[in-house]
Amino acid sequence: MLQIEETGFEGLKIITPKVFKDERGYFFESYNANRFDAHGITYDFVQDNQSYSTYGVLRGMHFQMGTHAQTKLVRCTRGEVYDVVVDLRKNQPTYGKWFGINLNEENQKQLLIPRGFAHGFLVLSPTAYFMYKCDNFYNKDSESGLCFNDIGIQIEWPIDEKDLIINEKDLQYTSFNPENDYFA
Repeated sequence: MLQIEETGFEGLKIITPKVFKDERGYFFESYNANRFDAHGITYDFVQDNQSYSTYGVLRGMHFQMGTHAQTKLVRCTRGEVYDVVVDLRKNQPTYGKWFGINLNEENQKQLLIPRGFAHGFLVLSPTAYFMYKCDNFYNKDSESGLCFNDIGIQIEWPIDEKDLIINEKDLQYTSFNPENDYFA
């Protein structure tokens, strides 16, 4: 009932559920622990979050440091976002590399983001509802992030930078430093 796609980043997976459509609309299981376990995806999700944003809003690139790091299962329930992660796991060949995918209410894709990634998304539709599960509770003191337009990472955002709406806190994040161990 689930289609799992590998991304080339260890543990980072695209999950597409089986959607049942008829004249009334559609139904699908967005999460079923037994089905996920059968695919080797065994996380104990403890917190659900939801955001609402308008066109051009960029939220990111966020992560929780140390013991407060989080695995996330993210999806866009209304509208469309460009979802991006940066691998901050120093022991991985993809360290410092980024991955992006369009998530929207039509494709119903989800992205499983293991601990060790910075995460952000950009709203491409007039409005978007974004939901995600976390396997660790949010901790304000462990909050951190990377600069969304880091010259070393070179994320290719699909909207011109002058048209982005970014909050002040996200504009203060620093550039990626390959010498850092972000999750030590």
